[in-house]
Formats: sequence, C-alpha cells, structure tokens
Amino acid sequence: MIGSFLESAYEQVWERCFNAEPAISPITHFSADSASQKMHYYRYSNAKVSCWYKYLLFSYNIIFWLAGVVFLGVGLWAWSEKGVLSDLTKVTRMHGIDPVVLVLMVGVVMFTLGFAGCVGALRENICLLNFFCGTIVLIFFLELAVAVLAFLFQDWVRDRFREFFESNIKSYRDDIDLQNLIDSLQKANQCCGAYGPEDWDLNVYFNCSGASYSREKCGVPFSCCVPDPAQKVVNTQCGYDVRIQLKSKWDESIFTKGCIQALESWLPRNIYIVAGIFIAISLLQIFGIFLARTLISDIEAVKAGHHF
Repeated sequence: MIGSFLESAYEQVWERCFNAEPAISPITHFSADSASQKMHYYRYSNAKVSCWYKYLLFSYNIIFWLAGVVFLGVGLWAWSEKGVLSDLTKVTRMHGIDPVVLVLMVGVVMFTLGFAGCVGALRENICLLNFFCGTIVLIFFLELAVAVLAFLFQDWVRDRFREFFESNIKSYRDDIDLQNLIDSLQKANQCCGAYGPEDWDLNVYFNCSGASYSREKCGVPFSCCVPDPAQKVVNTQCGYDVRIQLKSKWDESIFTKGCIQALESWLPRNIYIVAGIFIAISLLQIFGIFLARTLISDIEAVKAGHHF
C-alpha cells in the first residue's frame, strides 16, 4: 500500500509540475507473492500541459474577475438606489453621461476577460484563451492609438472635451453621481466650468437669465468656491449670487480658471506619473498576452503529440 501511494504521488508531481517525462527512476515495493524486493520502472507515455503557466495565468485573471464582480455590484447597486433598474429609460433621458454607465462598462469588460482567462486556463480551452489574448491585444492597440491621436490632434481633443464638459454642466442637477463627479473635478483642480464660471449659464438653475426664479441664479456650485480654512463645515451656499458682483472681484471667492486650462497645466507637471501609469498598464497587458500565447502553444503541442 505504501509503495503504491509513493508511486502515484511521484507520477502526479512530476507530471504536473515538471511537465516532462521523468527519467527512468526505480520505485520499489514488496510483492504480495514473495518477500523478495522487486524493482519497477515507470515512464510516461502522455505529456501534460505545464502547470506553471496554467496556474500563473489563472492567478493573473482571478484578480480581474473578482474586480469585475465588484464593479458590476457597485454599478447595479447605484442604479438600484437611483431607481434606474425599474425604469431604464432614465439613462437615455439624461443630457450628460451617467458615471455608473462607465463603472458598469469597466465591470463587464473585466468580468468577461477574467472569466475567459480563468476558465480557459483551467480547462485548457484554446477558444477562450484566444478570445482573452485577442481582446487584450485589441485594447492595447486602442489605448496606443488614442494616446497618439490625442497628441497629434490636441485642438480637436480640446474641442470635444469642452463639448463633453458643457453637456454635463447642463445635467448637473439631474443626476447625483454626475454632480459628485463634477464637484470632485472642480475641487481637485481648483477650477470652475469648462473655460470659466460663465459656463454655468448653460445650467438652468445657475443661469443669469431674467426668466429664472432659481435661488442659485447667477451663482456657481459650492465646489467652485475658494475654501476658507476657518470653516470646518462645507458651506454649500457659498456660490450664491457670486456672478452678480463685478467680474474683477470673482477671484476673491471663487476659482476663475476653467477646468480645461487646469488639466492642460496639470499634465506637463505630472507627465512622468501619467507615463509611468501607462507603462505599468501596458506591461501588465503584455505579460497577460505572453502567458496566454505560451499556454496556447503548450496545449497545441501536447495535443499534436510534440510536447517539448
């Protein structure tokens, strides 16, 4: 019994972790027919896929799979709180973008790729592994193309970003998630509007038009206000009636720089951070492609009976 157990363990460890035929190695046990010790030799006839690449690719993808589940859970919970799940037409009625849609899109991509990578690695499924590898390659080249085009056509990108920002200013009060996103952007960059506080005339609540009866008329959101160190509680009404005053006095209470200019000045100061993040993401993608392609080649070689 002990001899048989050792033989089986030896075969499994060598087969799975060294992924090669073992050298002729003696395994001894006592025969039931006689007390004499007999020597037995074993050699594998069927090679197996390397467990190193297999489980390394699985470990690589399980993180993205779980992250995708988290993103999907958070996105669906946010939509549930806003009542979107009971009426999906609310998404189409918005003039701007719902940040939850971005969260769900990222979650779907990460969940799908993580699933394909994990199951493809464990089941040695070439179809799923090819899908995973091809999608990662596509995403990599899309990122590269966007970066190059953004550098070559800066004016066009600036105009599109302005249109995007202005359309979301119009929907500032329509969605709480969009409101929080714009407030965070303005506070972090100490900016107001796309090119200045006047852009808030695009919003019906902050418009200076005489037809408006909003209390926020001719004001700006609190995120545009210059913070007062003496105040421990955020004054959400600090932007009321600010734009009624002379324009020369605006900078005493609110930020007058637009968020597009703020981002344009932020990028050169942090170019090494941005480049480092891009390189790190690219290396992770290349590593995933390498693992997938190596495992695919290994599986094909084993199936063809030419495993090296």
